[in-house]
Amino acid sequence: MQTFILSVIITGEEKIMEVKFNNLNNTDSFKKLASLPVPDIKKIITPDRVSSFSIKAGNGIDYNYSAKCADTSVLEALQMLSDEQQAIAKYKKVLSGEIMNKGEKRMVLHHYTRGAFGIDGREVKERGDFYKTEIKRVYDFADKIHRGVIKGSTGAKFDTAVQIGIGGSDLGPRALYIALKGYMASEGRTPFLYCDFISNVDPDDAADVINRINPESTLFILVSKSGTTQETLANSYLVKNLVKKFSPVTDISRHMIAVTSKESPMASSPDFLDSFYIDDFIGGRYSSTSAVGGVALSLAFGGEVFQDLLDGAHESDMKALENDITKNASLLDAMLGIYERNILGHTAEAVLPYSQALSRFPAHLQQLMMESNGKSVSVNGDRLSYPTCPVIFG
Repeated sequence: MQTFILSVIITGEEKIMEVKFNNLNNTDSFKKLASLPVPDIKKIITPDRVSSFSIKAGNGIDYNYSAKCADTSVLEALQMLSDEQQAIAKYKKVLSGEIMNKGEKRMVLHHYTRGAFGIDGREVKERGDFYKTEIKRVYDFADKIHRGVIKGSTGAKFDTAVQIGIGGSDLGPRALYIALKGYMASEGRTPFLYCDFISNVDPDDAADVINRINPESTLFILVSKSGTTQETLANSYLVKNLVKKFSPVTDISRHMIAVTSKESPMASSPDFLDSFYIDDFIGGRYSSTSAVGGVALSLAFGGEVFQDLLDGAHESDMKALENDITKNASLLDAMLGIYERNILGHTAEAVLPYSQALSRFPAHLQQLMMESNGKSVSVNGDRLSYPTCPVIFG
């Protein structure tokens, strides 16, 4: 059993849709797909193809697949495959809070960080309420920082935030910060706080950031769900020592907040000004719409901007419920990906953003897609007989 992650980018945030495809290469629809002649892209390009091979993906974004090597016969076969595998029905199970991670008996609830679905089930409802409470806490905290109610240990108002984390605690939030910074500039709006990021355990990374900020007016955000991530803790220790050695800051705890789980050793620690929480139902690479991304982005741009992003991601969640692949950008993108990887044999995929504001988008997708889809065994531990995720570069 293979897990594919279907994704479409809405306002800079990924929409994740998890679907189980059983025995992919043994299905009738897959065999039909494999029997079709490969379309000649030079012959199928027509004057109206660009406009007709396009989907309104929500939030003013169009998903255009006119340059894909697919004709109507391929699309029909992909629709059959999607229907045969009950892709949308299985997506609804994700939204309903069914156990998706069988080995660890975990739900997949990142969609709850950007809009509850009113799904039955006490535990799932509690998760929705939990994230509503946490995001309100984030907004209230950011507002106090912006108004100068909360200041640094020397009385300086905060003008900079530095996030310390690796993997999903860095890649998604960093990509979103750069994208939204460009958006704000185009709107003639100035961020409340400047943001920087420390992820490399090489001490030169932390030293470089410390050299270009003023520690007296800097708030550090330590992000680790477990509270035991060695690289993150090592960087935190280094930052504390550098700040203590080269600045007037004596009480570093008034310059540090944590994003972690309630069960971690970082939770409610006196070493932090405040702590914001996530839980095990959200994987790191999907965590940008939780406090992992929400704290830094709300500090930088304000809660209203981050809420707009959440609303856009929620709209994408809802649009992904459409069964017709020619009306569902998330589903079609994934089905075309299966065709390109498993039928056409393409081993790599380039992500080439033309906008400089999306410069860190490929790095985010590398983790998001390759870590999710790059499996060689099924959830039952059986070796797969077909290739999965291509190499993502850009």
